[in-house]
Amino acid sequence: MAQFTHHIFVCCNQRKKDSSRGSCDPDGDEELKSALKKEIEKRGLKPMVRANEAGCLDQCELGPVIVIYPQAIWYGGVRIKDVPRIVEETIVNGRVIPDLLIPDEKLNNCKKK
Repeated sequence: MAQFTHHIFVCCNQRKKDSSRGSCDPDGDEELKSALKKEIEKRGLKPMVRANEAGCLDQCELGPVIVIYPQAIWYGGVRIKDVPRIVEETIVNGRVIPDLLIPDEKLNNCKKK
């Protein structure tokens, strides 16, 4: 089988409701991951595009967070309504979405607690 063209890792980490760092999946329902999987399947992009659950990506304050490989595109503040746009713009058309992109200078600068 050929390699994936895109592998989307979706942070499904849960923290306590009162965590100062926030939580990418506070309800534990993996809704964002499920929405990405459905959109990928709907557009006939399987099996070349895959969305998987990830543990903590350590960008909690910027979440919900996804990262798309091999392009290493980090998106933060992702909502369900962003899913069709992510698949259309980034996966299908190869364009980065500026308002979701986590800039390099913000990556790995979250507070560890």
